[in-house]
Amino acid sequence: MVILAHPDDPEFFLGGTIAEWVKQGHEVSYLLLTMGQRGVSPQFPDPNNLEKVREKEQRNAAAKLGVGKVDFLDYQDGYLVPDIEARRKVTREIRRTRPDIVATFDPLLIYQTGLINHPDHRAAGQIVIDAIFPAVGNSAFFPEFLDEGLPPHQVEELWLSRPVEANFELDVSHNWQLRLDALLEHVSQVGEPAAFLEQMEARRRTRWGEERRYVESFRRLIL
Repeated sequence: MVILAHPDDPEFFLGGTIAEWVKQGHEVSYLLLTMGQRGVSPQFPDPNNLEKVREKEQRNAAAKLGVGKVDFLDYQDGYLVPDIEARRKVTREIRRTRPDIVATFDPLLIYQTGLINHPDHRAAGQIVIDAIFPAVGNSAFFPEFLDEGLPPHQVEELWLSRPVEANFELDVSHNWQLRLDALLEHVSQVGEPAAFLEQMEARRRTRWGEERRYVESFRRLIL
């Protein structure tokens, strides 16, 4: 279960890993906490119309990776905070889906060289961590969920993408093109396709040279 803030976050942050999980026969689902309404651009300037556009883009991108289940919560893009109500909603969805592995963002990443991390990314990670422990596995938290037929559930592993300090990585070079194909479905966000692809390849060469490698890193917690 991949739980992140915005449409396109799954493909950007761990698209190669998602593709690998699907190839291995695992069932993968997405839960996006916002609809990405404020990812505006000159071509898509209206946040009111962008919501439906980005929902469709996300479903198309997920399908490229073999993911069929994509759900959204109703939080406003840019205004996500790790409060008790958000924790309640995410706890409900984790208990409903009952995943072995949950992937989200590392909430400790505030900035990188030349880049400030979006506050929604950090908030989403914090919400998920706080939901998994202790609420998802403890019947004393949100006891009304028992009446909904949602008993406690033990998540086996938590994978934090874009970690401050990684302890696990996957070489998913063979999924690079598949990830790009999925990202190109986010038409409202990537701009001119050729320029976007050139930028993505330049980033890869900057990190891995001419090896044509692509590695996704995580903080992997065995719970």
